[in-house]
Amino acid sequence: MKLILIRHGKTATDNPEKCHGSTDIDLSEEGYQQADKLAERFKGQPIDAIYASTLKRGAVTANIIAAELHLNVVSAPELNEVDFGQIEGITFEEACELYPDVTELWRCGSTQLCFPAGETFTDFATRVVSFIPTLRRHSSDETIMLVGHGGPYKVLVSSLLGLPLEHYWKFRFDMASVSIIDIYPTGAVLGKLSDTSHLV
Repeated sequence: MKLILIRHGKTATDNPEKCHGSTDIDLSEEGYQQADKLAERFKGQPIDAIYASTLKRGAVTANIIAAELHLNVVSAPELNEVDFGQIEGITFEEACELYPDVTELWRCGSTQLCFPAGETFTDFATRVVSFIPTLRRHSSDETIMLVGHGGPYKVLVSSLLGLPLEHYWKFRFDMASVSIIDIYPTGAVLGKLSDTSHLV
């Protein structure tokens, strides 16, 4: 199986440094343009199914791509970004002042992280990994596209590659990027990571 991971385009925020996890924000004008370029990149390619986050920035990106491919988008809340709780809508710098213990664990990539009034890392990772059985229902010769967020992809890629989740923070997924994983019965191979060549 070929798994294509698409991160949503840039978002309509007054400050890109703010933590927007479960906050449901739209794409910016540039984000819509990026989604159009993603659609053009995959035009005519044999994609068998598209799954997307239920958050607007993921769903809109997915729908723009799907329209070009004449496919329906299947909603997958398991792929939603983490709920930052009381850190939603503030910058990491501001969070450091308000929740220094939490941000120190976050900075270190700790799996013991618990966002105040939000998700624990354990619950977040469990939610994301629960999507894997959905992938396994597809045949080995299919190409599946996911459209979502950087945080869940870090967890998903770590799990598919058989890496301890402590290493999840070592992956980066840029806005409107394309990553590709080939999944075999014996394991998975990361073939492309955070490619944005279509935006040039």
